[in-house]
Amino acid sequence: MVLCPKGLRVGARLFPCAIGRGGVRADKREGDGATPVGIHRIVGCLYRADRIACPNGWAVPIGPRDLWSDDDGDAAYNHLVRAPYAPSHEHLRRADPLYDLILITDWNYPDATPGRGSAIFMHQWRMPRYPTAGCVALRRDHLHALAAWLKPGAELIVPRTLASSG
Repeated sequence: MVLCPKGLRVGARLFPCAIGRGGVRADKREGDGATPVGIHRIVGCLYRADRIACPNGWAVPIGPRDLWSDDDGDAAYNHLVRAPYAPSHEHLRRADPLYDLILITDWNYPDATPGRGSAIFMHQWRMPRYPTAGCVALRRDHLHALAAWLKPGAELIVPRTLASSG
């Protein structure tokens, strides 16, 4: 999969997608809203078993206490954690459908460097091309098709040529 100016190229197909509100950055930092440049491997798949069928043979259900740490001062930074969890985090079990299916990338994972950014996922978009906090977001049916087809280790390539200079 290669991120292009017009979407996400997967083989001969081009899927429309959304990226971070901060654009594409080579110097990704926590909270900048940017999608990081690099070759990011898909290392996990999470899904809401109460909402959708299991998308593939390696997906793990999202539980009611599942969170993702975005506190760069915590030892669990950029990892799945469970409530109760006091440091800053994202709820994976959301009221909206954005995280009904999540493909986890290896951006700054598993050995997270504080401040380099967390939770760079592939997930459902809010609306067509509506910016994310750094993730790559797709139309629901496209995301589900990719999750069924991809294997762990598949690469999401975000070329340096897409990076903004600012």
